[in-house]
Amino acid sequence: MRLWFIPDLTQRVKDLALLWLWCRPVATALIRPLAWEPPYTAGTALKKDKRQMVELQRTYIKERLKLVTVLGAGLLCGTALAVIVPEGVHALYEDILEGKHHQTSQTQNVIASNKVAEIPVAHEHEHSHDHTQLHAYIGVSLVLGFVFMLLVDQIGSSHVHSTDDPETARPSNSKITTTLGLVVHAAADGVALGAAASTSQTSVQLIVFVAIMLHKAPAAFGLVSFLMHAGLERNRIRKHLLVFALAAPVMSMVTYLGLSKSSKEALSEVNATGVAMLFSAGTFLYVATVHVLPEVGGMGHSHKPEPTGGRGLSRLEVAALILGCLIPLILSVGHQH
Repeated sequence: MRLWFIPDLTQRVKDLALLWLWCRPVATALIRPLAWEPPYTAGTALKKDKRQMVELQRTYIKERLKLVTVLGAGLLCGTALAVIVPEGVHALYEDILEGKHHQTSQTQNVIASNKVAEIPVAHEHEHSHDHTQLHAYIGVSLVLGFVFMLLVDQIGSSHVHSTDDPETARPSNSKITTTLGLVVHAAADGVALGAAASTSQTSVQLIVFVAIMLHKAPAAFGLVSFLMHAGLERNRIRKHLLVFALAAPVMSMVTYLGLSKSSKEALSEVNATGVAMLFSAGTFLYVATVHVLPEVGGMGHSHKPEPTGGRGLSRLEVAALILGCLIPLILSVGHQH
């Protein structure tokens, strides 16, 4: 039997194939939004969406972390300028102020006993000489603290510049130098506290203790926020914070136990408590201004030109920086000597 319909069937199949080739793009565009996707396509899309969500979350966390770091930098600067320097200056001048008060009461007693002619005039020259010497102590202590941290930074960076890629190694050196600076600052606080405890001046002990308690929490907050911003692991951040926390009490106990009676009397005359606090303020100012502020301001320690030209701080970050500078000042207003 002859299959007479086969040639017609073949031609019809060819026509349908050509029609499908012409209509396939239009049909695909119309049917794809309503079509059910295979499981592997849905899984790929889900992974892509999850990856985008993770990137957005990382960007948000970096922005919030930078804001917290800016606040911590403001706390560092405000604490150094509004708490440590005034406390150190007050500790230096406290003996002279007490001496003037004692001299005034003694002068009144002399006047009451009709011995005005016997009042020595040499006290005024002695106090003026003490004022000049204490002015020198203030400047020398601040500059020595700043220069000490500068030398520590340069000694640490000399090992970095000897590497093949110093620009990539510099941030790690910045983390170490920041921690070292704050540890030196805390150790100087411990020396000041131990020296104050070695003297018989209760007011000086209270001033130093309150000052250290006032700026210890902002300093720890600034250190942790800066290390988190620098990308350090949590375990290493805990180690840095532990070293920073142990520096002050260990040095205070060593200073207190290592001082003899003659050293205690010498400390009462020279007032090494104020000198130690001002030295601590110098190290603190170096850490806050040279390391923390340039890092959060976008300049950092990398000298490579950025394609964006340096964005700097946003308005919110500037407000956080100003707020961080004002918080120690507000807290120190109620602290009366």
